[in-house]
Amino acid sequence: MAKRAAGFLIFRRLRERIEYLMLQASYGQHHWSPPKGHVDPGEDDYATALRETTEEAGYAESDLNIHRKQSCTLEYKVKGHDKVVVYWLAELRNPAQETKLSDEHQDMKWLDCDEAIQIAGYEDFAKMVRAFDAKIKANEL
Repeated sequence: MAKRAAGFLIFRRLRERIEYLMLQASYGQHHWSPPKGHVDPGEDDYATALRETTEEAGYAESDLNIHRKQSCTLEYKVKGHDKVVVYWLAELRNPAQETKLSDEHQDMKWLDCDEAIQIAGYEDFAKMVRAFDAKIKANEL
């Protein structure tokens, strides 16, 4: 059975610029991704996304405008095991609000669409970010 994880692709608007929050893991290959984490027993995907975002970035549900109808499921392998990650799109209500990293992460960056894609380095992630970015810019949320 595939491991499940969930999180939010968080964006903020700065004038005409859209930026996405990317966190760098403090373990393993020090990969970059949005806040996300494994679904705990008895927890649904959405509750996991909320919990992990609070733990990893310091943002509570009230800090975000969560677009629950805008989600994307990515499926891939990690060390030979299947993994499924569900992301919802969420806008940071106050674009100046600071991110509070947990010890699971060593760095964070707010990046535009292309920069976020480049730092993550995965094609399925790239497709998701491009699709969400297009909807944001077309005011289709």
